[in-house]
Amino acid sequence: MDLKTATALRRLRLVSGPEAISFLLLLVCSVLKRTTDFNAVPVMGMVHGVLFVLYVVFWADAWNRAKWPLGTAALYFVLSVLPAGGFFADRRLRRETEDAVIASRARREGVVKA
Repeated sequence: MDLKTATALRRLRLVSGPEAISFLLLLVCSVLKRTTDFNAVPVMGMVHGVLFVLYVVFWADAWNRAKWPLGTAALYFVLSVLPAGGFFADRRLRRETEDAVIASRARREGVVKA
């Protein structure tokens, strides 16, 4: 894995957690808006919208650089529209990145010829 691919995956990982948190907070604010006089939906909606757009931009960049199959790319996109899906995306991306780093080191040290 080259540096640009690793950076793209890291950016996607870094935005997936805050995006999931903002989605959950937006759901809580929506419930509070309906049940109380508290209305933070416009603010949380904007925060979540910005984070979601960043997620989609970083997802497209990671898909392009990592050369994911369509199924993997679709999975990461579906995880972005599910509440708490960003946490699962972060976990999978961390595992994928660690596996790629291990494989890269093995190739560099001559343990694996690939």
